[in-house]
Amino acid sequence: MARTIIYGASILTLDADDSFYYPGTVEIEGDCIAKIYHGNPSPEVLSDPSITAIDGTDKLVMPGFVDLHFHTSVAKGFGDELPLKEYLEEVWYPSVRALTPERAYIGALHSYCTAIKSGTTTVNDMYRFVGSLADAAAKIGIRAVLSNEVALPEHKLDLLEDNEQSYLQHHGRESDRIRVWLGHEWMCTSNVELMAEVGKMKKKLGTGLHIHLCESQQEIDDIRTRYGRTPVEIAYDSGCLGPDTVAAHCVHLTDRDIELLAETGTSVSYDPGSNAKLGNGIVRLQALQEKGVNVGMGVDAFECENSPDMFELMKFGSLIQRALHQDASLAKPYNILRMATGNGAKALGIDAGVIAPGKKADLIVVDLTKNQMFTPLLKDPPKRKMMLESHLVFGCNGSAVQHSIIDGVLVMKDFKVLALDEEKLRQDMDAMFEEISEDMKSLIIK
Repeated sequence: MARTIIYGASILTLDADDSFYYPGTVEIEGDCIAKIYHGNPSPEVLSDPSITAIDGTDKLVMPGFVDLHFHTSVAKGFGDELPLKEYLEEVWYPSVRALTPERAYIGALHSYCTAIKSGTTTVNDMYRFVGSLADAAAKIGIRAVLSNEVALPEHKLDLLEDNEQSYLQHHGRESDRIRVWLGHEWMCTSNVELMAEVGKMKKKLGTGLHIHLCESQQEIDDIRTRYGRTPVEIAYDSGCLGPDTVAAHCVHLTDRDIELLAETGTSVSYDPGSNAKLGNGIVRLQALQEKGVNVGMGVDAFECENSPDMFELMKFGSLIQRALHQDASLAKPYNILRMATGNGAKALGIDAGVIAPGKKADLIVVDLTKNQMFTPLLKDPPKRKMMLESHLVFGCNGSAVQHSIIDGVLVMKDFKVLALDEEKLRQDMDAMFEEISEDMKSLIIK
Protein backbone atom coordinates (compact mmCIF):
# COMPACT_ATOMS: atom_id res chain seq x y z
CA MET A 1 0.00 0.00 0.00
CA ALA A 2 1.37 3.40 -1.02
CA ARG A 3 2.36 5.73 1.82
CA THR A 4 2.84 9.49 1.78
CA ILE A 5 4.03 11.60 4.70
CA ILE A 6 3.90 15.39 4.94
CA TYR A 7 5.93 16.57 7.93
CA GLY A 8 6.92 19.79 9.69
CA ALA A 9 3.82 21.61 8.41
CA SER A 10 1.01 23.76 9.73
CA ILE A 11 -2.04 21.50 9.56
CA LEU A 12 -5.50 23.06 9.44
CA THR A 13 -7.77 20.05 9.80
CA LEU A 14 -11.18 21.82 9.75
CA ASP A 15 -12.45 18.86 11.79
CA ALA A 16 -15.25 18.91 14.36
CA ASP A 17 -12.79 19.65 17.18
CA ASP A 18 -11.10 22.45 15.21
CA SER A 19 -7.75 20.70 15.63
CA PHE A 20 -4.59 22.49 14.54
CA TYR A 21 -1.03 21.18 14.45
CA TYR A 22 2.15 23.23 14.25
CA PRO A 23 4.50 21.75 13.43
CA GLY A 24 2.72 18.54 12.59
CA THR A 25 2.66 15.47 10.37
CA VAL A 26 0.02 13.86 8.18
CA GLU A 27 0.46 10.23 7.16
CA ILE A 28 -1.49 8.82 4.23
CA GLU A 29 -1.92 5.12 3.49
CA GLY A 30 -3.61 4.13 0.27
CA ASP A 31 -6.49 6.50 -0.39
CA CYS A 32 -7.08 7.51 3.24
CA ILE A 33 -5.54 9.61 5.98
CA ALA A 34 -3.93 7.30 8.54
CA LYS A 35 -2.50 9.62 11.22
CA ILE A 36 -2.14 13.27 12.18
CA TYR A 37 0.18 14.21 15.03
CA HIS A 38 2.36 16.93 16.46
CA GLY A 39 6.04 16.93 15.57
CA ASN A 40 7.93 14.95 12.94
CA PRO A 41 8.28 11.23 12.22
CA SER A 42 11.52 9.48 13.10
CA PRO A 43 14.51 9.73 10.70
CA GLU A 44 14.14 5.99 10.08
CA VAL A 45 10.59 6.47 8.79
CA LEU A 46 11.59 9.35 6.53
CA SER A 47 14.48 7.37 5.08
CA ASP A 48 12.21 4.47 4.06
CA PRO A 49 12.45 4.37 0.23
CA SER A 50 8.89 3.06 -0.06
CA ILE A 51 7.50 6.28 1.43
CA THR A 52 6.88 9.53 -0.45
CA ALA A 53 8.04 12.18 2.02
CA ILE A 54 7.14 15.87 1.57
CA ASP A 55 8.91 18.50 3.66
CA GLY A 56 6.18 20.75 5.04
CA THR A 57 8.42 23.51 6.39
CA ASP A 58 6.71 26.83 5.65
CA LYS A 59 3.75 24.92 4.19
CA LEU A 60 0.11 24.58 5.15
CA VAL A 61 -1.83 21.32 4.79
CA MET A 62 -5.60 21.67 4.53
CA PRO A 63 -8.54 19.84 2.93
CA GLY A 64 -8.94 20.38 -0.81
CA PHE A 65 -11.85 22.47 -1.99
CA VAL A 66 -15.13 20.92 -3.09
CA ASP A 67 -16.57 22.99 -5.92
CA LEU A 68 -20.23 22.24 -5.34
CA HIS A 69 -21.57 23.84 -8.51
CA PHE A 70 -19.30 23.47 -11.52
CA HIS A 71 -19.65 23.34 -15.27
CA THR A 72 -16.88 22.32 -17.62
CA SER A 73 -16.10 25.48 -19.57
CA VAL A 74 -15.08 26.34 -23.12
CA ALA A 75 -16.04 30.02 -23.60
CA LYS A 76 -14.51 31.98 -20.69
CA GLY A 77 -14.29 35.68 -21.54
CA PHE A 78 -16.84 35.49 -24.37
CA GLY A 79 -19.96 37.66 -23.98
CA ASP A 80 -19.24 38.90 -20.46
CA GLU A 81 -21.54 41.91 -20.73
CA LEU A 82 -24.76 39.88 -21.07
CA PRO A 83 -27.35 39.22 -18.33
CA LEU A 84 -28.32 35.63 -17.57
CA LYS A 85 -31.13 34.94 -20.05
CA GLU A 86 -29.35 36.56 -22.98
CA TYR A 87 -26.05 34.99 -21.99
CA LEU A 88 -27.57 31.52 -21.93
CA GLU A 89 -29.30 32.00 -25.30
CA GLU A 90 -26.37 33.65 -27.11
CA VAL A 91 -23.30 32.03 -25.54
CA TRP A 92 -23.82 29.12 -23.18
CA TYR A 93 -26.40 27.06 -25.04
CA PRO A 94 -24.83 27.56 -28.49
CA SER A 95 -21.41 26.61 -27.11
CA VAL A 96 -22.65 23.38 -25.53
CA ARG A 97 -24.70 22.52 -28.61
CA ALA A 98 -21.45 22.80 -30.60
CA LEU A 99 -19.76 20.14 -28.49
CA THR A 100 -18.58 16.75 -29.70
CA PRO A 101 -17.19 14.04 -27.43
CA GLU A 102 -13.67 15.13 -28.38
CA ARG A 103 -14.37 18.80 -27.68
CA ALA A 104 -15.99 17.99 -24.34
CA TYR A 105 -12.93 15.94 -23.38
CA ILE A 106 -10.53 18.82 -24.10
CA GLY A 107 -12.79 21.29 -22.29
CA ALA A 108 -13.05 19.02 -19.26
CA LEU A 109 -9.29 18.40 -19.12
CA HIS A 110 -8.66 22.14 -19.20
CA SER A 111 -11.36 22.91 -16.63
CA TYR A 112 -10.20 20.18 -14.25
CA CYS A 113 -6.55 21.14 -14.69
CA THR A 114 -7.14 24.78 -13.77
CA ALA A 115 -9.37 23.76 -10.87
CA ILE A 116 -6.69 21.46 -9.45
CA LYS A 117 -4.02 24.14 -9.83
CA SER A 118 -6.00 26.48 -7.57
CA GLY A 119 -6.76 23.93 -4.85
CA THR A 120 -9.96 22.15 -5.89
CA THR A 121 -9.96 18.39 -5.39
CA THR A 122 -13.66 17.64 -6.16
CA VAL A 123 -16.00 19.08 -8.80
CA ASN A 124 -19.76 18.66 -9.07
CA ASP A 125 -19.87 19.04 -12.84
CA MET A 126 -23.08 19.39 -14.84
CA TYR A 127 -22.29 19.37 -18.55
CA ARG A 128 -22.70 17.25 -21.68
CA PHE A 129 -21.01 14.07 -22.98
CA VAL A 130 -20.54 12.63 -19.50
CA GLY A 131 -18.41 9.80 -20.89
CA SER A 132 -15.86 12.36 -22.07
CA LEU A 133 -15.96 14.12 -18.71
CA ALA A 134 -15.40 10.81 -16.94
CA ASP A 135 -12.45 10.01 -19.21
CA ALA A 136 -10.91 13.41 -18.45
CA ALA A 137 -11.44 13.00 -14.70
CA ALA A 138 -9.94 9.52 -14.84
CA LYS A 139 -6.84 10.79 -16.63
CA ILE A 140 -6.13 13.87 -14.55
CA GLY A 141 -7.01 12.35 -11.18
CA ILE A 142 -9.70 14.72 -9.91
CA ARG A 143 -12.68 13.51 -7.87
CA ALA A 144 -15.84 14.22 -9.84
CA VAL A 145 -19.60 13.97 -9.55
CA LEU A 146 -20.93 14.26 -13.10
CA SER A 147 -24.38 14.91 -14.57
CA ASN A 148 -26.01 15.82 -17.87
CA GLU A 149 -27.84 19.06 -18.69
CA VAL A 150 -31.36 17.61 -18.87
CA ALA A 151 -33.98 19.77 -20.58
CA LEU A 152 -36.96 19.48 -22.93
CA PRO A 153 -36.07 18.23 -26.44
CA GLU A 154 -36.66 21.57 -28.18
CA HIS A 155 -33.71 23.11 -26.31
CA LYS A 156 -31.29 20.62 -27.93
CA LEU A 157 -29.37 19.85 -24.75
CA ASP A 158 -29.66 16.43 -23.06
CA LEU A 159 -32.60 14.14 -22.41
CA LEU A 160 -33.32 12.28 -19.22
CA GLU A 161 -32.55 9.05 -21.09
CA ASP A 162 -29.05 10.39 -21.84
CA ASN A 163 -28.43 10.90 -18.15
CA GLU A 164 -29.70 7.42 -17.31
CA GLN A 165 -27.23 5.93 -19.78
CA SER A 166 -24.44 8.06 -18.32
CA TYR A 167 -25.21 6.62 -14.90
CA LEU A 168 -25.33 3.03 -16.12
CA GLN A 169 -22.06 3.34 -18.05
CA HIS A 170 -19.89 5.52 -15.83
CA HIS A 171 -21.10 5.62 -12.22
CA GLY A 172 -18.47 4.29 -9.81
CA ARG A 173 -15.49 4.46 -12.17
CA GLU A 174 -11.93 4.72 -10.81
CA SER A 175 -12.83 2.91 -7.56
CA ASP A 176 -15.77 5.27 -7.02
CA ARG A 177 -13.71 8.44 -7.50
CA ILE A 178 -16.11 9.24 -10.36
CA ARG A 179 -19.84 9.18 -9.68
CA VAL A 180 -22.82 10.07 -11.83
CA TRP A 181 -25.86 11.98 -10.65
CA LEU A 182 -28.85 13.31 -12.52
CA GLY A 183 -28.71 16.89 -13.72
CA HIS A 184 -31.69 19.18 -14.32
CA GLU A 185 -30.89 22.40 -16.22
CA TRP A 186 -33.64 24.67 -14.80
CA MET A 187 -37.37 25.19 -14.98
CA CYS A 188 -37.07 27.68 -17.85
CA THR A 189 -36.02 24.80 -20.14
CA SER A 190 -38.29 22.27 -18.45
CA ASN A 191 -41.85 21.74 -17.24
CA VAL A 192 -43.56 20.06 -14.32
CA GLU A 193 -43.90 16.79 -16.22
CA LEU A 194 -40.17 16.56 -16.88
CA MET A 195 -39.37 17.55 -13.31
CA ALA A 196 -41.62 14.72 -12.09
CA GLU A 197 -39.83 12.28 -14.41
CA VAL A 198 -36.50 13.41 -12.99
CA GLY A 199 -37.80 12.72 -9.48
CA LYS A 200 -38.89 9.22 -10.50
CA MET A 201 -35.55 8.50 -12.21
CA LYS A 202 -33.66 9.72 -9.15
CA LYS A 203 -35.56 7.22 -7.02
CA LYS A 204 -35.16 4.43 -9.60
CA LEU A 205 -31.38 4.79 -9.87
CA GLY A 206 -30.80 5.62 -6.22
CA THR A 207 -28.50 8.47 -7.17
CA GLY A 208 -28.28 12.19 -6.46
CA LEU A 209 -29.51 15.26 -8.31
CA HIS A 210 -27.74 18.48 -9.32
CA ILE A 211 -30.25 21.20 -10.14
CA HIS A 212 -30.44 24.96 -10.75
CA LEU A 213 -33.10 26.65 -8.62
CA CYS A 214 -34.23 30.25 -8.22
CA GLU A 215 -31.21 31.83 -9.90
CA SER A 216 -32.86 34.98 -11.32
CA GLN A 217 -35.91 37.09 -10.59
CA GLN A 218 -37.02 36.61 -14.18
CA GLU A 219 -37.02 32.84 -13.64
CA ILE A 220 -39.20 33.22 -10.54
CA ASP A 221 -41.65 35.51 -12.31
CA ASP A 222 -41.92 33.24 -15.36
CA ILE A 223 -42.46 30.08 -13.32
CA ARG A 224 -45.01 31.70 -11.01
CA THR A 225 -46.93 32.90 -14.08
CA ARG A 226 -46.90 29.41 -15.62
CA TYR A 227 -47.54 27.30 -12.53
CA GLY A 228 -48.44 29.50 -9.58
CA ARG A 229 -45.57 28.03 -7.58
CA THR A 230 -41.90 28.69 -7.03
CA PRO A 231 -39.27 26.40 -8.59
CA VAL A 232 -38.45 25.08 -5.10
CA GLU A 233 -42.09 24.18 -4.50
CA ILE A 234 -42.26 22.38 -7.85
CA ALA A 235 -39.06 20.47 -7.07
CA TYR A 236 -40.49 19.50 -3.69
CA ASP A 237 -43.79 18.30 -5.17
CA SER A 238 -41.83 16.29 -7.77
CA GLY A 239 -39.75 14.40 -5.22
CA CYS A 240 -36.56 16.10 -6.37
CA LEU A 241 -35.44 17.55 -3.04
CA GLY A 242 -33.56 15.57 -0.40
CA PRO A 243 -30.17 15.01 1.25
CA ASP A 244 -28.81 13.72 -2.05
CA THR A 245 -29.78 16.88 -3.96
CA VAL A 246 -27.61 19.93 -4.54
CA ALA A 247 -29.58 23.04 -5.45
CA ALA A 248 -27.39 25.64 -7.15
CA HIS A 249 -27.80 29.41 -6.75
CA CYS A 250 -31.04 29.72 -4.71
CA VAL A 251 -30.81 33.52 -4.85
CA HIS A 252 -34.50 34.38 -4.78
CA LEU A 253 -36.05 32.25 -2.06
CA THR A 254 -39.23 32.75 -0.07
CA ASP A 255 -39.36 31.81 3.60
CA ARG A 256 -41.38 28.76 2.56
CA ASP A 257 -38.70 27.78 0.04
CA ILE A 258 -36.07 27.86 2.78
CA GLU A 259 -38.27 25.76 5.04
CA LEU A 260 -38.67 23.13 2.30
CA LEU A 261 -34.92 22.99 1.68
CA ALA A 262 -34.28 22.58 5.40
CA GLU A 263 -37.07 20.05 5.90
CA THR A 264 -35.80 17.81 3.10
CA GLY A 265 -32.09 18.11 3.95
CA THR A 266 -31.33 19.57 0.53
CA SER A 267 -27.91 21.21 0.21
CA VAL A 268 -27.43 24.60 -1.43
CA SER A 269 -24.44 25.75 -3.45
CA TYR A 270 -23.64 29.39 -2.70
CA ASP A 271 -22.24 30.83 -5.94
CA PRO A 272 -21.62 34.50 -5.13
CA GLY A 273 -19.29 35.33 -8.02
CA SER A 274 -21.59 34.00 -10.72
CA ASN A 275 -24.68 35.47 -9.06
CA ALA A 276 -23.05 38.90 -8.95
CA LYS A 277 -21.45 38.88 -12.39
CA LEU A 278 -24.71 37.95 -14.12
CA GLY A 279 -26.63 40.52 -12.09
CA ASN A 280 -28.84 38.01 -10.32
CA GLY A 281 -28.50 39.13 -6.71
CA ILE A 282 -27.18 37.96 -3.35
CA VAL A 283 -28.17 34.79 -1.49
CA ARG A 284 -29.93 34.98 1.88
CA LEU A 285 -27.03 33.12 3.44
CA GLN A 286 -27.82 33.83 7.08
CA ALA A 287 -31.47 32.78 6.66
CA LEU A 288 -30.42 29.46 5.11
CA GLN A 289 -27.87 28.75 7.82
CA GLU A 290 -30.22 29.74 10.63
CA LYS A 291 -32.67 27.09 9.37
CA GLY A 292 -29.91 24.47 9.30
CA VAL A 293 -29.50 24.17 5.52
CA ASN A 294 -26.12 22.71 4.54
CA VAL A 295 -24.48 25.37 2.34
CA GLY A 296 -21.39 24.75 0.23
CA MET A 297 -19.73 26.93 -2.40
CA GLY A 298 -19.37 26.78 -6.17
CA VAL A 299 -17.64 28.69 -8.94
CA ASP A 300 -20.29 27.77 -11.56
CA ALA A 301 -18.94 27.80 -15.11
CA PHE A 302 -15.75 29.76 -15.69
CA GLU A 303 -17.82 31.77 -18.18
CA CYS A 304 -19.90 33.01 -15.23
CA GLU A 305 -16.98 33.64 -12.86
CA ASN A 306 -13.91 33.85 -15.14
CA SER A 307 -11.82 32.03 -12.56
CA PRO A 308 -11.77 28.56 -11.02
CA ASP A 309 -10.17 29.97 -7.86
CA MET A 310 -12.07 29.01 -4.71
CA PHE A 311 -9.84 31.30 -2.62
CA GLU A 312 -11.12 34.29 -4.57
CA LEU A 313 -14.65 32.96 -4.26
CA MET A 314 -14.37 32.66 -0.46
CA LYS A 315 -13.19 36.26 -0.19
CA PHE A 316 -15.92 37.66 -2.39
CA GLY A 317 -18.57 35.45 -0.77
CA SER A 318 -17.69 36.80 2.66
CA LEU A 319 -17.25 40.45 1.69
CA ILE A 320 -20.50 40.72 -0.24
CA GLN A 321 -22.49 39.46 2.78
CA ARG A 322 -20.78 41.97 5.07
CA ALA A 323 -21.40 44.80 2.63
CA LEU A 324 -25.05 43.88 2.05
CA HIS A 325 -25.87 43.68 5.76
CA GLN A 326 -23.35 46.33 6.91
CA ASP A 327 -22.06 43.85 9.47
CA ALA A 328 -18.36 42.89 9.66
CA SER A 329 -19.12 39.93 11.95
CA LEU A 330 -20.80 37.90 9.18
CA ALA A 331 -19.30 35.14 7.03
CA LYS A 332 -16.28 34.59 9.25
CA PRO A 333 -13.24 32.83 7.72
CA TYR A 334 -13.78 29.91 10.12
CA ASN A 335 -17.22 29.27 8.59
CA ILE A 336 -16.42 30.15 4.98
CA LEU A 337 -13.54 27.64 4.91
CA ARG A 338 -15.88 24.89 6.05
CA MET A 339 -18.45 25.81 3.44
CA ALA A 340 -15.82 25.46 0.71
CA THR A 341 -14.57 22.08 1.96
CA GLY A 342 -16.49 19.89 4.41
CA ASN A 343 -19.97 21.20 3.63
CA GLY A 344 -19.46 20.44 -0.05
CA ALA A 345 -18.19 16.96 0.73
CA LYS A 346 -21.23 16.32 2.93
CA ALA A 347 -23.56 17.49 0.17
CA LEU A 348 -22.03 15.01 -2.28
CA GLY A 349 -21.83 12.11 0.18
CA ILE A 350 -18.02 12.02 0.03
CA ASP A 351 -16.06 11.05 3.14
CA ALA A 352 -13.64 13.94 2.76
CA GLY A 353 -13.47 17.68 3.40
CA VAL A 354 -11.61 17.39 6.71
CA ILE A 355 -8.22 16.05 7.70
CA ALA A 356 -8.92 13.21 10.11
CA PRO A 357 -7.97 9.52 10.37
CA GLY A 358 -10.03 7.36 8.06
CA LYS A 359 -11.13 10.22 5.81
CA LYS A 360 -10.33 10.25 2.11
CA ALA A 361 -6.92 11.74 1.42
CA ASP A 362 -8.07 14.75 -0.61
CA LEU A 363 -5.83 17.56 0.55
CA ILE A 364 -3.67 20.41 -0.66
CA VAL A 365 -0.31 21.80 0.40
CA VAL A 366 -0.07 25.58 0.32
CA ASP A 367 3.25 27.45 0.10
CA LEU A 368 3.22 30.01 2.92
CA THR A 369 6.11 31.93 1.36
CA LYS A 370 4.36 32.49 -1.99
CA ASN A 371 4.33 36.16 -2.97
CA GLN A 372 4.20 37.32 0.69
CA MET A 373 0.52 36.33 0.88
CA PHE A 374 0.86 34.84 4.38
CA THR A 375 3.09 37.50 5.92
CA PRO A 376 3.02 38.29 8.80
CA LEU A 377 2.36 34.97 10.51
CA LEU A 378 2.88 34.32 14.21
CA LYS A 379 4.38 31.10 15.54
CA ASP A 380 2.13 30.72 18.59
CA PRO A 381 -0.25 27.92 17.42
CA PRO A 382 -3.63 29.46 18.40
CA LYS A 383 -2.70 32.85 16.96
CA ARG A 384 -1.12 31.22 13.91
CA LYS A 385 -4.32 29.27 13.22
CA MET A 386 -6.46 32.40 13.45
CA MET A 387 -4.16 34.34 11.12
CA LEU A 388 -3.97 31.45 8.65
CA GLU A 389 -7.76 31.31 8.39
CA SER A 390 -7.87 35.04 7.74
CA HIS A 391 -5.07 34.93 5.15
CA LEU A 392 -6.68 31.99 3.34
CA VAL A 393 -10.03 33.71 2.94
CA PHE A 394 -9.03 37.35 2.54
CA GLY A 395 -5.43 37.43 1.29
CA CYS A 396 -4.61 34.31 -0.69
CA ASN A 397 -5.16 33.04 -4.21
CA GLY A 398 -4.80 29.67 -5.89
CA SER A 399 -1.27 30.29 -7.14
CA ALA A 400 -0.03 29.40 -3.64
CA VAL A 401 -1.14 25.76 -3.97
CA GLN A 402 2.07 23.76 -4.44
CA HIS A 403 0.89 20.13 -4.18
CA SER A 404 -2.47 18.39 -4.50
CA ILE A 405 -3.28 14.90 -3.29
CA ILE A 406 -6.57 13.32 -4.40
CA ASP A 407 -7.67 9.85 -3.33
CA GLY A 408 -4.19 9.41 -1.84
CA VAL A 409 -2.43 10.13 -5.15
CA LEU A 410 -0.13 13.08 -5.76
CA VAL A 411 -1.77 14.67 -8.82
CA MET A 412 0.04 18.02 -8.67
CA LYS A 413 3.65 18.39 -7.56
CA ASP A 414 5.50 21.68 -7.31
CA PHE A 415 2.71 23.59 -9.06
CA LYS A 416 2.56 21.21 -12.06
CA VAL A 417 -0.28 18.80 -12.83
CA LEU A 418 1.44 15.48 -13.45
CA ALA A 419 -0.94 13.70 -15.83
CA LEU A 420 -0.58 16.00 -18.83
CA ASP A 421 1.42 18.58 -20.74
CA GLU A 422 -0.11 21.87 -19.64
CA GLU A 423 1.26 23.86 -22.58
CA LYS A 424 -0.13 21.41 -25.12
CA LEU A 425 -3.47 21.51 -23.32
CA ARG A 426 -3.50 25.30 -23.59
CA GLN A 427 -2.87 25.10 -27.32
CA ASP A 428 -5.53 22.40 -27.79
CA MET A 429 -8.06 24.49 -25.88
CA ASP A 430 -7.38 27.61 -27.95
CA ALA A 431 -7.67 25.69 -31.21
CA MET A 432 -10.86 23.96 -30.13
CA PHE A 433 -12.59 27.20 -29.18
CA GLU A 434 -11.67 28.74 -32.54
CA GLU A 435 -13.83 26.01 -34.07
CA ILE A 436 -16.64 26.27 -31.52
CA SER A 437 -16.90 30.05 -31.83
CA GLU A 438 -17.63 29.64 -35.52
CA ASP A 439 -20.14 26.84 -35.01
CA MET A 440 -22.02 28.76 -32.30
CA LYS A 441 -23.36 31.28 -34.82
CA SER A 442 -25.74 28.73 -36.34
CA LEU A 443 -26.81 27.19 -33.03
CA ILE A 444 -28.70 30.08 -31.43
CA ILE A 445 -32.37 29.21 -30.88
CA LYS A 446 -34.65 32.24 -30.47
